[in-house]
Amino acid sequence: MHADLKDVLFLDIETVRAVDHYSGLNERLKTQWARKASFFKREEGQTDEDLFHDRAGIYAEFGKIIVIAIGKYTEQNGVLGLRTRYFADHDEKKVLTGFRETLEKMGPNVRLCAHNGKEFDFPYICRRSLVNGLPIPSVLNLAGKKPWEVNHLDTMEMWKFGDFKHYTSLDLLAAIFDIPTSKGVMDGSMVSEVYHRQGDLKKIADYCIGDAVAVAQLYLRMKGMQVMELSQIVNV
Repeated sequence: MHADLKDVLFLDIETVRAVDHYSGLNERLKTQWARKASFFKREEGQTDEDLFHDRAGIYAEFGKIIVIAIGKYTEQNGVLGLRTRYFADHDEKKVLTGFRETLEKMGPNVRLCAHNGKEFDFPYICRRSLVNGLPIPSVLNLAGKKPWEVNHLDTMEMWKFGDFKHYTSLDLLAAIFDIPTSKGVMDGSMVSEVYHRQGDLKKIADYCIGDAVAVAQLYLRMKGMQVMELSQIVNV
């Protein structure tokens, strides 16, 4: 297997607001949300409650993880393949525990890769682990590590080429590299409603797997390789 693909675990997470309704927050958290929301741009008449409904899921202090999807490259008889799986549950602690156990089995050489992972996925997992009373997985724990000891890859950072102001979505990069995505099923703005209104974890997990696969395919293109055929991708 190509050295750039060995021991890389691609991942994507889906998050939602931790409680369905703003009224479910205790008074301390309502006060803290009001402080945070005071910095947001808002449309005329838009309340703190409206903003909570729309945006709370992206903040680890007010949201929770419901799905973590992962993918890892394999090679058999010289043929490259991608094996994927997901952890999904209404109980966030079960999601995080399953993910952490998988990381431990992979050993100390595992490298994590996500799109905008350094700004979102990785710190979100760390913060929610602590909230749930779980130890941070060693590969995600940056405490005491030197920069070259951090095994984190980020396809958005790779695309920046040092341009720190440049944000490019996974959707856009998938489009220009002609990589199939799960966006036909749903999009990120729909996740909270599908979860809180329909409780359809399977639909969200399938969407999340699609994004993890897209990150893995994008990583191939960023390394000058061709994307994989769908027949080479197996969910386990």
